[in-house]
Amino acid sequence: MHDVHILERRNSTFYLQLNTWQAIFVPKLNTMNRQLKKLLVSLSLFASFQANAAWMEVTGSAMMLESESTARINALEDAVYQAMSYVGADIASFSHLRPYLATDQEEYQFSGSEVRHVMVLDTKKKSGKYYLTARIDVYPSAKTCHKVQYKKGVLLGNFTITSPQHASMGGVYQLGNDFTQMLKRQIERKSQSFIVSGITRVPINTGQPTTLTMLAEDTDAQYIVNGQITDLTSTLDQNLLKSDKINRQFAATLQVIDGKTGELLLQNNYREIAQWPFSKVSQVDTRGARFWQSSYGQAVQRVSRNMMLDLETALSCRTSLPEVVNVFGNTVHINIGRIHGIKRGDQLKLWHSAGFIDQQGIPRNRMVQTDITLTAERVYEKSAELTIEQTELASSIQPGDLLTKQLP
Repeated sequence: MHDVHILERRNSTFYLQLNTWQAIFVPKLNTMNRQLKKLLVSLSLFASFQANAAWMEVTGSAMMLESESTARINALEDAVYQAMSYVGADIASFSHLRPYLATDQEEYQFSGSEVRHVMVLDTKKKSGKYYLTARIDVYPSAKTCHKVQYKKGVLLGNFTITSPQHASMGGVYQLGNDFTQMLKRQIERKSQSFIVSGITRVPINTGQPTTLTMLAEDTDAQYIVNGQITDLTSTLDQNLLKSDKINRQFAATLQVIDGKTGELLLQNNYREIAQWPFSKVSQVDTRGARFWQSSYGQAVQRVSRNMMLDLETALSCRTSLPEVVNVFGNTVHINIGRIHGIKRGDQLKLWHSAGFIDQQGIPRNRMVQTDITLTAERVYEKSAELTIEQTELASSIQPGDLLTKQLP
């Protein structure tokens, strides 16, 4: 779908060349002095430390519809996003770059960001698409939130179409369900901080926090994500000399709810417009590749990607909260596993859960820190077994207690 050309990774290449040189000549260094050997080791360590810094040439693309300037912005965003994803940079910071990328410049300089420099090299238009090639300098950090936290589980609610009559053109009445699946794939494949715990068909009502917390507990989800598709209307662009074009809206809302308290944390609106390339009377399969590869399908995909990025921006730095599900002697079972990022030997700090309901009937989540440390001994797909370091305190641990990752 995209063209990514990694033309040079300066320091990575240097590191590989240096190791090759050492492999050939180091056996012959017995007669050389120790200082020169130390210098070679230092150079190797320096190159290894810098190996993640890279510049790339990436081609982003976007459909041309509203204007050439809008297509240019979308293509530039696409290129920068691809570069950040490729090298493992913090995609949570992508939304902070977008306002600057919206300005029409040939070069963009950033400070305090893993993306340091963007230079537009070439642009072209072909078959209704806008292509932009840029050189992008990215310096990934080892201290970003997604690298020091476990992945957090999210429960997806099915997106509903608020006005079903909007779906009559093309018969896209299943688009809500299919969009939910698309968002699920975006999170599973691209998210750095979240995994999907499941999809529920239970209606998500923010006015029923107790029901929401029960849903989250049943699926080991820290957050609940749902929304509505609010606009699928179309307009006809009539032409005398060319065939008429149908432009169709896709507008949606997103809600993110705290699975521990039922509190609404985030609410955003999204809107895209794209050409509807299908006949007004045809029935369109919104599960097929023909739909998702169309200009309209790609616009819908862009909405799902922006939702995933907003989740990263808003919640990636929130502490992941594994929960104790069982205690047996000196062994504690918790509800996160390999897919969340936990590894054998990881140490976690225990917090007693002391939630309460205030005078207005609103659940309040409260955590009390303890002196108990646990070490991961066995890690399974979605769970893990931990041993208690302070065995004399084991009797105070109960199911429902929470843990946080202890940083080295």
